[in-house]
Amino acid sequence: MPLLDWIGAWPGAILLQRSGTAYLLVNALHILGVGVLLGGILPLDLRLIGFFRSVPLVAIGPFLSRSAGVGVVVAITTGLWLFTVKPTEYVGNTAFLCKMALLILALANVALQHRSRHLRTALAGGELHLSVRLVACCSAVLWLSVLIAGRWIGFL
Repeated sequence: MPLLDWIGAWPGAILLQRSGTAYLLVNALHILGVGVLLGGILPLDLRLIGFFRSVPLVAIGPFLSRSAGVGVVVAITTGLWLFTVKPTEYVGNTAFLCKMALLILALANVALQHRSRHLRTALAGGELHLSVRLVACCSAVLWLSVLIAGRWIGFL
């Protein structure tokens, strides 16, 4: 496919293909992004589900949400860059395709949660609505599934 060939010939892809050190650093940055994402989103989701009620959501919610946002930007940016190394191979990898589908669902879930007036109410110190809890539960499952699918890529 011409588009995939073009992606694989991008100078950033060539750099990673030719430099083990560059690949190592971008891969490590990708893992760091995933860690920051999960380190922010999982505690927030657990708090939204109803755990750790002694921790005020108004105090931790905005910070955890923003840190997860930084993590997702770093993970997606570096993930796209890593994809350019072997785009044809990745497009044929079932685990990669599952990861992309799960990532789209996880991002859609984030958008759904952040559009919710019930979330804004909860972050302002109000009651946790059932819909916020359910979307948070889906979020935790989806992001962990994205992680597992990402690890699965190397085994196929």
